[in-house]
Amino acid sequence: MTVATTGLSSAEAARRLHADGPNALPAARRRHPLLLLVEQLVHFFALMLWGAAVLALVAGMPALAVAIVVVVVLNGLFAFAQEYRADRAAQRLGDLMPLRATVRRDGHLRQVDASELVVGDELVLEAGARVCADGEVLTAAGLAVDESMLTGESVPARPETGRHVYAGTYVAEGEASVLVTATGGHTKLAGIATLTQEAKPPRSPLASQLHRVVVVVAVMAVVVGAVFFGVAVLLGLPLAEGFLFAIGVTVALVPEGLLPTVTLSLARAAQNMAARNALVRKLDAVETLGATTFICTDKTGTLTRNEMSVVQVWTPRGEVTVHGNGYEPTGTVNGASGAVGQVRALASSAKRCSPAAHVRHHDDKWLPVGDPMEVALHVLAGRLGVDGPSADAVRFPFDPRRRRSSVVDSDGVHVTGAPDSVLPLCGMVLGAQDALAALAQRGLRVLAVARRPTRPGDEESWRHAEQDLELLGLVGLQDPPRDDVAEAIVSCRLADIRIAMITGDHPATARAIAEQVGLLGPDGLVLEGRELPADQDELGSLLDRDGVVVARVTPEDKLRIATALQRRGHVVAMTGDGVNDGPALRAADIGVAMGASGTDVAREAADLVLLDDHFGTIVAAVELGRATFANIRRFLTYHLTDNVAELTPFVVWALSGGSIPLAITVLQVLALDIGTDLLPALALGAEPPNKRTMRGRLRSGALIDGGLVRRAFLVLGPAEAAMSMVAFLSVLFVGGWHFGETPDAALLATASGTAFAAIVLGQLANAYACRSVIRPVPQVGLRGNRLLLWAVAFELAVLAVFLFLPPLPDLLGGHAPSALGWGLALATVPVVVLADALAKAFLIRNAHFTRPERPLTP
Repeated sequence: MTVATTGLSSAEAARRLHADGPNALPAARRRHPLLLLVEQLVHFFALMLWGAAVLALVAGMPALAVAIVVVVVLNGLFAFAQEYRADRAAQRLGDLMPLRATVRRDGHLRQVDASELVVGDELVLEAGARVCADGEVLTAAGLAVDESMLTGESVPARPETGRHVYAGTYVAEGEASVLVTATGGHTKLAGIATLTQEAKPPRSPLASQLHRVVVVVAVMAVVVGAVFFGVAVLLGLPLAEGFLFAIGVTVALVPEGLLPTVTLSLARAAQNMAARNALVRKLDAVETLGATTFICTDKTGTLTRNEMSVVQVWTPRGEVTVHGNGYEPTGTVNGASGAVGQVRALASSAKRCSPAAHVRHHDDKWLPVGDPMEVALHVLAGRLGVDGPSADAVRFPFDPRRRRSSVVDSDGVHVTGAPDSVLPLCGMVLGAQDALAALAQRGLRVLAVARRPTRPGDEESWRHAEQDLELLGLVGLQDPPRDDVAEAIVSCRLADIRIAMITGDHPATARAIAEQVGLLGPDGLVLEGRELPADQDELGSLLDRDGVVVARVTPEDKLRIATALQRRGHVVAMTGDGVNDGPALRAADIGVAMGASGTDVAREAADLVLLDDHFGTIVAAVELGRATFANIRRFLTYHLTDNVAELTPFVVWALSGGSIPLAITVLQVLALDIGTDLLPALALGAEPPNKRTMRGRLRSGALIDGGLVRRAFLVLGPAEAAMSMVAFLSVLFVGGWHFGETPDAALLATASGTAFAAIVLGQLANAYACRSVIRPVPQVGLRGNRLLLWAVAFELAVLAVFLFLPPLPDLLGGHAPSALGWGLALATVPVVVLADALAKAFLIRNAHFTRPERPLTP
């Protein structure tokens, strides 16, 4: 392609701008915020509650109708806020486009809006600039481009003349002129934006299971309501009264408290995660993270610190090891005195070849400025107390063809570069090749440093200067692993969570890091993106193992990997920090972005943001997610047990043909659901993790399984229901009532208040029984969950209000119990505790339950 010398004319640029449109990423089709809000108010659970509100209004219970509406609206607003924030992910891609660009037009350099760039423009770049269009390099001088956000490769690219640079990347060093070949929606960055927009996050396991629970409960409520309508008509009630009675029963069975309990439990877990530097952007991500079975993690910045540092130097006089913290210019250098002296000379020469690289101190941190490898050499010089370069130096910048750079000053010729480029320019050095092989085998990046005294003519060309060199040594650099990574990987494996490294880096570097942190599996499988099979089933089968490493991946590869593993039944967590990670983060079951070093695109596309970038924080979040799943099962057991006790009086009334009066009224049922049960259920949602939480894989069953149903419907519920009916009937019989008679109104109110008190006190014992499925209440103890203590105290206070504070007793239909009634109601507590202990003892003796408690079991 011909290199333009004057650039486009202003008229031609205007014509092309009109024809092709502005240089801007295509705007995503945004859903109207009002539509997002409506979606949160009309999903199945919300529709069921709307129906319950209408039925309550028809049944003459306007207060209940208003309460249900408030629950639906508040939950809808909260969910809308989360969804609206997450839906802005692709929009942040536009922030990567710079506002101004330097171009050559009409033979002159001009500053124009980046949106006005057109194909054919000559774009002028310099160090620190952000590339704002795809283009072909026309001329370059020491050009280095940071493409990590597009490719995942941690080492800056060195595009030569004729190569391409891409929108959204940064110029790390050097300068270049670029012929624009693609703008706006035709750039590589726009392609990733399209992938991000098209990637649809899957439905979370919690949402799917809650949907099933709600469907079952809704069907049961309608069926039971219909049955009781028929029974009421058969018993002689007028159709209108029977219909209202059936409506009351149906509304009573609708779990009005389930939605706020789940939402607040997830919100509390999200707060706990934030305290551990894991910011949850979508509440469903709390439980999804706990259900994770496969983590696809990036390398740079996730497993490693994203800090290049010199760790070992080989010289002809011996080896030296270097220790330090990040980019801090202080550290220790250990080795023989002769070797350390040689390293001083090496550091001096290396620093002269990278004068632009340095570190700066900001917010108590040392931050790199310039190419990371050159900054590492600058830090090495600082740790050795080596002076800076001479001011009168002549520099020959790094060139990708010769793969080295050099400086000529009054102290000599100084050269740094790739070992295979520098070593041939030096004389034979014993041990150099063996040392090079040893450093490379450790996964270190290796640079060679050489020098010689100045000779006349060295300043004229690099060809004259870079010859007859003396090798000073070989520098081994690494991006060190994070301190907590190895321990976090062990924790994941104890939890039966598989891990794969997905990186854009070189396979050798990826393998070395995987070996250092203990990630690489026993089969040592390391693949490149180009080696991945095209068939999704084959890809999933190949990668469905622990400890696989995939290097040189593209954004499309990461997306395919996530979907292939999902097709094999895995709940996939994908970590990432770059623009290239956006589509995969959005498509994965749980997208985990780096908050400290990641891009806005990655953070907005993710469900979870690690504020400290530590891989170990993922493990802490997984533990909290698993504990949250267990807590949801706890308060589901609690709710269902209460439903058994609430429904039993209606069943007894129906089976007796009305000969036994209703022990509790519909309004008392609603008072139990909303007044006394809500806070203990919320407190169970705050139960802390136990020692078994991170042992083995998360159970794959539904939220409500056979074990939970048996506990609620065969043990806890019947014990509570039986005691409430015994207390109710005892008060009636002692008061002179006979079977089939209509009791005195005052006696019935006292007996009904007794049954109500027995259910509330039974729920008090039930709350502590639900803290574990294998340990009885005495072993669990009353401590360990302070919120539950406060909730129980509140429950007792509400019970006193309902029984003693006018006009509530008359409104609900239950008065304060007699002395006998109080005694029988209080007896419900030990009966529920004893029934729970006997059932747990039976389960422990049963061979099926002799193994340790499953993870996530409440």
